[in-house]
Amino acid sequence: MNTKNVFIIFALGFLLIAGIAGYAGYKYAKPTEFETKVDAQVILTALRDRGFLVTQTYIFDQPVLIEKTSGSAFKDFFFGQTITARGAMEVNMGIDLASVTTNDVIIADNVITINVPQATLFNVRLIGPIEMQNQQGILKRLLQSEDGYNEALSELSKIAEQTATQEEFVTRATDKAKEEVKQMLGYVAQEKTIIVQIKK
Repeated sequence: MNTKNVFIIFALGFLLIAGIAGYAGYKYAKPTEFETKVDAQVILTALRDRGFLVTQTYIFDQPVLIEKTSGSAFKDFFFGQTITARGAMEVNMGIDLASVTTNDVIIADNVITINVPQATLFNVRLIGPIEMQNQQGILKRLLQSEDGYNEALSELSKIAEQTATQEEFVTRATDKAKEEVKQMLGYVAQEKTIIVQIKK
């Protein structure tokens, strides 16, 4: 056997021993992985940290008509008032995750079932100006003139709230809430099947 062959065998043997030693060192030096236990408290903490989860925002731009009338054309000529107004109202809907309790979390093997409330109204607010027309009787305009802004804002808010709480809008916000909760818990309970249900 010539010197070249001996050198090749020696080199291969060295690489083999180095590879085995390196693998063994990696296995022993690698930190032990601890699996985080996902229980009801971990789930509740993740949910409650979000508080009220806004899942759907609606914008309504509906005109309102406010008529202050006595029923008498003569009296209304002096003291009547008619307000027409229009303004964009933003309505936010979502679910209150702080209301989820331990009883709403069911863990069975690799399946986690969460019962959450149906979507409700979070807030209503005006975005932008209110376009208004304010017609007042002659004496009302002179003696007790009102610009009607506060009444118009109140009526616009009321109509926006009534519209947003109709079944189709509530259902849309609730379905979106289920999707977002499922996605949120997917990061907390990885490799688990998440089922989100609405409380009865």
